[in-house]
Amino acid sequence: MHKLRMLFSFIILIASIQINAQENTITIHVDQAKDTISKHIYGHFAEHLGRGIYDGFFVGKDSKIPNTNGIRTDIIEALRELSIPVLRWPGGCFAEQYQWKDGIGPVEERPLVVNTFWGGVTEDNSFGTHEFLELCEMLDTEPYIAVNIASGTVKDASQWIEYVTSDKDSEVTRLRKANGRKEPWDVKFWGIGNENWGCGGSMDAEYYTDVFKRFSTYCNADFKIASGGEWDDLEWTRTFMSEIKEVPGFIDIADGLSYHYYTIANDWSVKGSALDFVEEEWFRSMDQTLKMEANLEDHIAIMDEEDPDNTIALIADEWGTWYDVEEGTNPGFLYQQNSLRDALVAALGLNIFNNQARRVKMANIAQTVNVLQAMILTKEGQMVKTPTFYVFKMYKVHQDAMQLPSEVKAENYTTEQGEVPALSVSASKNSHGQVHVTVANVHPHKELNTAINLKGVEKFGEVSASIITADKMNAFNDFGKEEQVKLETYEGIRSKKGALSVDIPAKSVILLKIK
Repeated sequence: MHKLRMLFSFIILIASIQINAQENTITIHVDQAKDTISKHIYGHFAEHLGRGIYDGFFVGKDSKIPNTNGIRTDIIEALRELSIPVLRWPGGCFAEQYQWKDGIGPVEERPLVVNTFWGGVTEDNSFGTHEFLELCEMLDTEPYIAVNIASGTVKDASQWIEYVTSDKDSEVTRLRKANGRKEPWDVKFWGIGNENWGCGGSMDAEYYTDVFKRFSTYCNADFKIASGGEWDDLEWTRTFMSEIKEVPGFIDIADGLSYHYYTIANDWSVKGSALDFVEEEWFRSMDQTLKMEANLEDHIAIMDEEDPDNTIALIADEWGTWYDVEEGTNPGFLYQQNSLRDALVAALGLNIFNNQARRVKMANIAQTVNVLQAMILTKEGQMVKTPTFYVFKMYKVHQDAMQLPSEVKAENYTTEQGEVPALSVSASKNSHGQVHVTVANVHPHKELNTAINLKGVEKFGEVSASIITADKMNAFNDFGKEEQVKLETYEGIRSKKGALSVDIPAKSVILLKIK
């Protein structure tokens, strides 16, 4: 009798495995395209922080490292591969101590100041407004400038915008011309403060909203972005959205509300290592990133209630992973390595933003070079492209494409700490009718055979795929060594009689291109 029970249990186990293998399905509703995935969701962030600007983007004209007016040539060439649509500057917390006039005029006459937020280092202001906007022109990217409202004045902010964007004759436009720029720049995006609940002045929601209204009234900018609260502060969102709509012509006073969300594997006091981590930390990174979607939806629900016409965008202008700094580096520089784990987090985040494209109109990963979840790391004249770099290169096919609703039915990745869906998906259709599907498998051990159903498509043509993965969870790209994590062609797809199935390896990100 015991043997019969064992045999029956074994049969049930085998059947369960077979059912699970068949249950992994992704359904893409190609005929339900409605919202555009704004290219600005693929934005980046460059703060005066650590080696993000100096020794990152900017090495100075006299450097032996190849450069154009001090801006590193190799970084420009690499970042052009990503088609960066928008770059946020000068902060971050640094924005709230930045005096823009310190960063214009002859470099040798610019004042020295102390960066009190990040490492207490001396800031020589050699990289200022002109240098940043030249950087954006070299990258063919739109600038996003955050103005100082905590330690600056309304006049400071309004004059900076006038200096940059105005074609009228005034004291500040004459100053711009004297500094070598005759024509104004086309800068659309302006942030009115940053994290004003904390480093931006320790304000509460009511006070900040009043300050925003005052600054915004005098800031003649095309697209003004307000500071949001902490990631879980729904009341800040409600306060701002309810009060701003009472302003006559509020559509002209506020265009976006910022949202910040960082993935912390452990906790804020001990964040854990970027490379020396265990599977429990891998799981927590995936779990926390996936929780961002529900949190976003909570904020969006409030915005929808207060602004049903969707006139104010949600701007996720800081997001990404945050670990303890690399050993031997300045704690205030936030320099961390970047592994396959970061690639999966980046894929999850971008899938979430794509799927929330109706309200989310911009996102800026923190940060571009040498800080937090960077695209590029530098060491003197050397440079490496991180795993996150390759995710952004893979995903750029979604920029300004039509978002396609998707449904995922898949097994979970289960640990003693809980469980999360193993698969994350987003999909789009471009102007040529090509469908792109990006899939992340966060399970670190299990390949998932998955059926792909394209609803609204009678037949499709050529299908190709690319992949980002590695043997180890903490695989990373190091200086002077062959890349361990990169974008490669993938052959694990099958198409037969209008059906499509894909073997999605463990801990991988895949892009399907369907014509």
